[in-house]
Amino acid sequence: MAVAAPEVPGEHPERAIQALVRDVWENGVERRDRTGVGTRARFGAMLRFDLSDGTVPLMTLKRVHWRVAVKELLWFLSGETSIRPLVEAGVHIWTDWPLARFRRETGEAIDRDAFEARILADPEFAARWGDLGPVYGRQWRRWRGADGREHDQLAALVAGLRQDPSSRRHIFTGWNVAELAEMALPPCHMTYQYFVADGRLSCLLYQRSCDLGLGFPFNIFEAALLLRMLADQCDLAPGELVWTGADVHLYLNHGPLVEALVARTPRPWPKLHLRRRPADLFSYAPEDVAIEGYDPHPHVPAPVAV
Repeated sequence: MAVAAPEVPGEHPERAIQALVRDVWENGVERRDRTGVGTRARFGAMLRFDLSDGTVPLMTLKRVHWRVAVKELLWFLSGETSIRPLVEAGVHIWTDWPLARFRRETGEAIDRDAFEARILADPEFAARWGDLGPVYGRQWRRWRGADGREHDQLAALVAGLRQDPSSRRHIFTGWNVAELAEMALPPCHMTYQYFVADGRLSCLLYQRSCDLGLGFPFNIFEAALLLRMLADQCDLAPGELVWTGADVHLYLNHGPLVEALVARTPRPWPKLHLRRRPADLFSYAPEDVAIEGYDPHPHVPAPVAV
């Protein structure tokens, strides 16, 4: 199915996103994947977003539930690996993986609401079935070395940015080879590197696997939000977010979503404001993040492949 993106006046950053969606859908190689759904995929893509004017890459081609994304990022920063805090906050985006494991291993046909209710009501059940293994937060905050010591990559990053901003080692990653098999889902947005120039902080995010329809809007928004929080903590101004994707794909059952994304006209990106500067990177709260001027097109439902 061929789809064509509309002409959009000016250099709206979502034009590049539309072009990438269209390219993947029309020219991507059809592949079977671990979910059984199948994708069309391209290998290697790069997008650049200027954050220096206070805007944030929050897609307008469809409504993105940015408050959920904020809570997910703060969950990562906490070092938590259980879905229980997310469920308590009304966030359901990680429930499908432990729910699928519970159904598979117990044979119990339980729906999501009932599963989450048990996660909230029973700490032992939550510990047994709600933990995702050593996923993002564990690696970001408590990477376990060969000697058993844990390393806080994010705390080290903040210290490095403050003490030696011109270093080429401002990096953190979630790709811990020794623990990949224990993770419910190995990290997709896996490696972040930061660059300071002229008092501005920029980030390059390497994403090994990108669900362009569902995951990508969250990924770029959260990366931009984290950049702003780091800049806030290190007395820097925001610079540029550079996103690079390796296996960039669209699921075969996302046709209606693709049609909507390429047919709609982008609207101005909103501004991001941080209402306060807490004592450290790990003390931000959801209410500290303010988005102004967000006027997206309606949400487009699409199934999640687990």
